Formats: sequence, C-alpha cells, structure tokens
Amino acid sequence: MKKYIIILLSIFCAINISAQENADKIIGYYYSIDPFSGEESQNEIYPAKDGTYEGRVVWVKNKKFQNQVNLVFLKGLKFNEKENEWQNGVLVYPGKSGTFKTYMSFDGKNRLKVRGYWGVSLFGKTIYWTKEEKLRE
Repeated sequence: MKKYIIILLSIFCAINISAQENADKIIGYYYSIDPFSGEESQNEIYPAKDGTYEGRVVWVKNKKFQNQVNLVFLKGLKFNEKENEWQNGVLVYPGKSGTFKTYMSFDGKNRLKVRGYWGVSLFGKTIYWTKEEKLRE
C-alpha cells in the first residue's frame, strides 16, 4: 500500500511541476514593434508576487522614449493550462487612455501571439512578439 501511495504522490508532483514549467514558459524577453507608432522595444515578462505574470519595458530603440523603460504595462496574466494560454491580463498602453484586456499564447517556439482588446476580443488587435535570449543593451 505504501508503494502505491508513493507512486501516486510522485505522479501528482510530476504533473504539478510540468504545469508550472508550461506556465513559466512565458517568462523572458520579447522584441516588439508598437502597432500604433512603429517604435521598437523589448519587454520582459516575469512572475509577480501574487502568482500571476507582469510585463515591463526594458529597452527602447528610440532614445526619445527612454522614459518608458521600467514601465510596468502588463499585470494580472494567469496561465490557463487547459487552453494553453495566458489570460485575464490588463494592459496599460502609454499614450492611450484606459486599459485593455489581453491574452497570450505561443505561435511557434519563439513567437508570442498577443491579443489586446476592449470588452470582447472582437474589438481589439493581435500583434506578435519574438522571444529573445537576453536583455538588449
């Protein structure tokens, strides 16, 4: 009986570790092009203290936007294992009033599909970010 309990606990732990690894796949640096201005930047997605994911600007190509570096523009993103996507995020867009809802999923190994919208997903825009290995200088 002890063997079965140990086996079941091992399987349960392995499933939980796998689910967390899938959720943490989003952590990292992403190159993006602003859909409104065409400006280039790099964003970092990282785990927040409450178990969700947040995003901040870490690099901008155009130095006149240097004041946006370290701006936390994404909060509340949660991983939905069944859908294999990160949902319920809130985006604050510099220069635009209000907030946008967002969800994200991978479209390939290093291509993150980012959907921002008002109210319902029909009223929004999809952009793609490219995952990068390290922080740009």
